[in-house]
Amino acid sequence: MAHSVVSMFKDGQDYLNTWPVKKELYPYFPECRVIAATKLALTVMPPLAILVCAVMVNIQGLAYLPQALAIGAFFLSLPLQGLLWLGHRSNQVLPPQLKHWYQDIHRKMQAEGCEISSMKTRPQFKELASLLKVAFDELDRIFTQKWFQ
Repeated sequence: MAHSVVSMFKDGQDYLNTWPVKKELYPYFPECRVIAATKLALTVMPPLAILVCAVMVNIQGLAYLPQALAIGAFFLSLPLQGLLWLGHRSNQVLPPQLKHWYQDIHRKMQAEGCEISSMKTRPQFKELASLLKVAFDELDRIFTQKWFQ
């Protein structure tokens, strides 16, 4: 299913806010590193783009305005690239091994009495993110720690 670029950015933002950035997940998923880098880029890159453009035009003169704007646009594109990657990733179907892990965690959480959405037959990364978020928010640390040994 094709997604528009705007919906990919929205999905990326939702995924960024849903994925639990926990130390247990860092070795297994690149999401944690991408989310940390994207959050930093969202904070730092817009002011840095303005600063670089202003300094470049101030030092080089208006003749270098196109180059300054290109560099500023590059800096502004970095957080957008992170959101785009996250949006694309959130809509990917889980590979078989992760699908079994998702189903196992889902069953264990249902057994513990957690209120979670129904199990999907073709789960995507966004469903895994929601499930892990509920697990880390509601379940005991010792219970969730068993999943990562």
